[in-house]
This record gives sequence, structure tokens and C-alpha cells, in this order.
Amino acid sequence: MSKSTERERPETEPKRRGFLYTLWAGLGLVAFGEIIWLVVSFLKPVKSPPKRGDFGGVIKAGPVSGFKPGSVTAFPRGHFYLARLEDGGFLALYRKCTHLGCTLPWVDAEKRFICPCHSSTFDIRGSVLKSPASRALDLFMVRIENNIVRVETGRLIKRSGFRKEQIIYPPNIEGKS
Repeated sequence: MSKSTERERPETEPKRRGFLYTLWAGLGLVAFGEIIWLVVSFLKPVKSPPKRGDFGGVIKAGPVSGFKPGSVTAFPRGHFYLARLEDGGFLALYRKCTHLGCTLPWVDAEKRFICPCHSSTFDIRGSVLKSPASRALDLFMVRIENNIVRVETGRLIKRSGFRKEQIIYPPNIEGKS
């Protein structure tokens, strides 16, 4: 039996050695592929900033006169509603519910935002009228330049409630701004 063991040994040794060489070569190829992927990722150009008029940049909403007091205008590309309050001020409200992030529709007949997921309700200023949402709708910064309303969607302003200083008034409204 010892002779048969010696015979088997030389035959299995090259198979085992060949398998290990193949395994190491495969692992080397995987490592080489990862290095190539890292180099390509490093050299790939940086993603350009958002184009004008897209979410994450400044969106030109339009002239002040284009928005009636007490109206809400949706800007789907900007992910916000531009609310013109009865006193002439503007708020840009993020269209996501502060409860679980569902997209809010403006229900014009009721003059409210009503969440389709859990029925949270918000007024035109974004204040909570009915829970489960516990805080007001988030805002984007509004600027009025040369009587044109612009909304900066690059930075979301989280808020717990409505405050008068959040309203942006056009310069021609007496006693405001």
C-alpha cells in the first residue's frame, strides 16, 4: 500500500498546485480590476452644479404681478409651492410632508395642503392644522430682484413653526419688507 500512496501523491500535487496558481491569478486579476476602477473613478470629472431652473439651484418663478394674493403655485421641477399670502408676501414651501415625506398636493377648494398618506393638513403658510405631522412645512429662501421672484432650492430651511420674518415682501408693498 505504501507504493500506491507514493504513486498517488505525485499525481495530486500538480493538480493542487495548478489550482492554487489559478486561484492566485484570479485574485490578482480582481485586485487589478479594483485598482483600475479606483483610478477611473478618481479621474472622472466632478458632477456639474445644477443647471439654472433645476432643483438644487436658483429657480426664476416669475414676476411678482403674476401671482395673485391668496394663491399657491406649484413648481414641480423645483419641488416647491410658491405661496402668495393675502397681505402680498411670499413663501416657498417644500412639497414634502414633515411627517413621513409624502408629496403634498394643494387642495384649492379647501385652501390647504392635505397629505395623501396620513391626512396631515397644513395651511397656506405651511403651519400644521391637523397631525400626525408635528412641525410646519420646510422652506426655501425667496428673493425678489427687479420685481422677479426667485427661489433658492439648494438649501432647505427646516422650521418648527411659522414666524412673520419668514415672509418675503416685494419692495413696493407699503410698511413691509
